[in-house]
Parts: sequence; structure tokens; C-alpha cells
Amino acid sequence: MISYRVTLADVHAHLYQVTLSVPDPAADQTLSLPVWIPGSYLVREFARHLSGVSARQGSREVVLQQADKATWIARCEGRGALVVTYTVYAFDTSVRAAFLDAERGFFNGTGVCLRVHGREDEPHRLELARLPKGWDVATSMTPADGRGAFQATGYDELVDHPVELGRFWRGTFKAAGVPHEFVVAGALPDFDGDRLLADTRRICESQITFWHGKKKPHFKRYVFLLNAVDDGYGGLEHRASTALIAARRDLPQRGKTELSDGYVTLLGLISHEYFHTWNVKRLRPAEFARYDYTQENYTQLLWFFEGFTSYYDDQFLLRTGLIDPARYLKLVAKTVTGVLGMPGRKVQSVAQASFDAWVKYYRGDENTPNSTISYYTKGSLVALALDLTLRDEGRGTLDDVMRGLWARSGGGPVSEADIAAVLREVSGRPMAKELAAWVHGTDDLPLQKLLARVGVSWTAQPPTLAQRLGLRVSEGPLTGIKVQSVLRGGAGEVAGLSAGDELLAVDDWRVRRLDDALRLLPASGQVELLTVRDGRVRRLSATVPDAADAGAVTLAPTAVASTAAAALDLRRAWLPG
Repeated sequence: MISYRVTLADVHAHLYQVTLSVPDPAADQTLSLPVWIPGSYLVREFARHLSGVSARQGSREVVLQQADKATWIARCEGRGALVVTYTVYAFDTSVRAAFLDAERGFFNGTGVCLRVHGREDEPHRLELARLPKGWDVATSMTPADGRGAFQATGYDELVDHPVELGRFWRGTFKAAGVPHEFVVAGALPDFDGDRLLADTRRICESQITFWHGKKKPHFKRYVFLLNAVDDGYGGLEHRASTALIAARRDLPQRGKTELSDGYVTLLGLISHEYFHTWNVKRLRPAEFARYDYTQENYTQLLWFFEGFTSYYDDQFLLRTGLIDPARYLKLVAKTVTGVLGMPGRKVQSVAQASFDAWVKYYRGDENTPNSTISYYTKGSLVALALDLTLRDEGRGTLDDVMRGLWARSGGGPVSEADIAAVLREVSGRPMAKELAAWVHGTDDLPLQKLLARVGVSWTAQPPTLAQRLGLRVSEGPLTGIKVQSVLRGGAGEVAGLSAGDELLAVDDWRVRRLDDALRLLPASGQVELLTVRDGRVRRLSATVPDAADAGAVTLAPTAVASTAAAALDLRRAWLPG
């Protein structure tokens, strides 16, 4: 059995010490650390945090030859166990890597556990050592004999169970008879754990029923690991758990029953990561049938696995009654507005954005809005468009497609051809035209027309001054106005503004919020801008376009009296509540 002993060597220096034992190693035994973690599509170079790597067989020091940035070859002799020790620096507070201080510990195996090449499918064991007094452990990994010991059937499973360490709040519930555990680190004393458990349970039961009906799911236990911080947001899915980060202020508070926007966002995150238990951890791109931890793993299907999950996360908040239809439409409208505000949607298809995730999505810069589109947001709108199309044609829903894919693949890898085949089975016709236009094309989706068919009105709000100028800015009464991005073809670009410029005045009037300048705009729309770039004051002339261009989108149910009966029936089915 491959075994790892992870010792909390120095909490103040943020150091884990790892001892890896490999029985019967190969003569030239290759060891490597993953360069990425599944679910987060960026090469993260976890090996940069390793140091002091050494190896022995009994009393003999083993020569370790480093083959590349994350790979070592141990020159072994005989069948004696190879023992490798190394130190891991752990001060990454994200859900992707490893962290350790005097208050809390957390790690994913991809950043801590060297992979033993050729032995990945053997049983693996993980043991924790030198936990501070009073610290607890939470993980979905199967417990082994001994306190703080766990076991996995292979390396893939070992690194797919993150570990939370420290003094944390823990609550439990059952969903469809399956034990679930929720761990929260860093919550304020007035945190309402009972409400969080009750709301999460509704989400879990609804999703289990969605996929399995009255049958049990494929997992026997599930664990939520939430790190509450001053300001943060994120999640990463795993086969029987998820690691989450949320702002403390977004957690439910005892004695308060209102549904804040922050808590809705947290519930949406919980719903999103839980849905991934099926859609990406079991149903997954055919290219991910077996992960290659040494390099990028490319697929054009993140629009489906992330985008469709993004569609269903808020859908389940609606279906469980955690939010009402008005709140749901507000969330959809926010996504629509965001996508329409990205010139990059006309440059890159959502399939290409999926493929380019490794170099674009996680490496956003000032030109990102002009060059790419999010496979999360546009992918969710593709799901919406397909769902509304299927409902309008009366042949089924997207729910039928998702369950059909599960049945077709046996809960395993799928290709775009599989998605197209199941769409045809459900719709009764080929949907290649829609997939070509909506997934592989760059035209806008026909959402306004599709929403009208289910009795939902689309209203474009007047644009802000930043939208009229084609700018994305940060602003405030103390910080002033700073340009974050200049949108392609906009008035700001024509005038010569660049990302990083500080906007001081409009027509010689000092402004600290851009919309404060609306009262200053002349009928001609021609204004003089006083800006600072690289310490130099500049004057630029800009022509502000007319406000006829659309700003944010709002969605609302049309009045019952003015809605056709067929559209009303479709709306009631799609927007329950």
C-alpha cells in the first residue's frame, strides 16, 4: 500500500512535512506532483512549494534525479521500501491548494501528495500527525484504522478528498437517506447553523431526486467544507465533497429570517458545487476519462459542464422554494446583462472559450472583456435557450436531456456527439443547427424571443455613463474614478482612454463618480476629459453616444391577463412558485 504521513511540522511557518512510503519500488521509480487540480483549469505549479526532497531505502540514501519542474526519479536498489520526505509550504487560502497556520489547516492531495508512477491504482493511505490540541479533522475520505488515518482505492481518489483541519463548527443531516456533513471554519458567533443545514438539505434532496428519483445516489456520504473569511467567494467540486469559500457576512444570522443577496449567492454556490457531483465528476468530458496530472487537459465542453451547472444551480433554489420567481428572474437578468456587456462574445465562441480556459479564463486582464466570453455565464444561457426551446416545442425539457445523458453513459464520460444524440432523442429532431449557432458561433442567443414564449418580458434599462462610453471603471468618493477596461469600439477607446487611466474631471468639473457627470453633458455630447496616466495629466475629447443604447436587462412575468394560455402554462412549469 502506498502511504503518506502528513505532519503539521510548523504552523507558524506554514509547513507540512510529508513522508511517502513506497513498498517494492521500481529500480527507477518516478514520482511527480500534479501541476493542476481537476475542476480548476490552470497550470498552478504546485511543486514550487516543495523543498527538501530526499529519499532512503533503509539506511541507504537514494539518489533523486529531478527530471523536470515537478518530477523526480529515485534510483532504487532491491525491494526495500522507498521512503521519501519533503516539506510543503502551505499559505494559499484558496480552495485549490494547501494552507496552514495556528488557527486552521487545509489541503488538497494534488498539492501535497507525490504520485507514484505505475502504482496509481493500488490502495493509498493517508495519516495525519502532530495535530494541535483541540483540532478536529473533516474529509469525505474513508477512515482507516487509527486516529487521523484514511484510505483510498487509488491516487485519483486520494487527491479527490480535500482535508479540513482545526476547530470548526460541524453539523449533520440526511438527504434521501444519505448522511451529509457541513463544516464551517471562521464563522461569527451568531452564525445560524441550523438554517444553513435546513436550506442545504432541501437543495441536496431535490438534486438527488432529479438524478435518481427514489433510488439512492452513487455516493454513500457527502461533506461540505466551508471556510468563512472576511471577503471571498469560490468553490471546487470533488467526488463526495466540496471546498467552499464565502464571506462571513453572507452566512445566515440567528434571529434574522430575511434572504439577503449574499446568502442567496452562497446557496447558489452550494447548489452549483453539489450538482457537479453528477455533472463533471461522473458525467464528464470524454477527454477527462483519465486525468493527465502533468499538463493541461483540453476540452471544448466546459460550456456544458460548467455552464449547464450554472443554469441549474439557481434553478434548484427556485424549485425548492428558497427563492421566488421574481428573485430568480433577477439572477437570470444579471447573467444576461453581463454576457451582453462583453464584446468578446462576438470574438470567441463558448466552445473555444472552453478550450482556451487554460490561458484565458483564469488569467483575466484589462482586455478580457474584448477577447473572450465566460463558459460559465454564456454556457448557462445556452442551457436556458435549449430548455426554453424544448419546452416551447412540447417534446420535453433540459431535465430529460441531463437524465438521458446519465442513462446513456452510465454516469461516465460523454462527448458533444452524445449531447447532440440525446437532444435529438428528447426533441424528436436534430438540434445541430442550434448547437452550431449557440455553442460554436458568436451571434447573440435568441433569448428575448424564447422568454416571450413563456410569458416573460424583457426590458432594457437606460445605460449608465460608463456603458455609453464603453468603459469599466472602479469609483468612489475617496478613490475617484479609475478605468479598469476599455471596451472594443466604444467611445472611450475612440477618445484614447486606456486601462489604468485616472479620470479627474469632465468639462473642468471634478468628478468622483462617473454618473455625477450626467448633469454636465452638453446637447452635442462632446466633452473634455481630464485624465492622469503614468503621472502625466492629459486632456482628451470624447463624444458621448446617445442614451438609446441598452443598459442592464430586467426580466419580469407578463401580466396574466395579457399572456396567452399556452405561454402561461409553460411559465408555470418553468417558474414554479
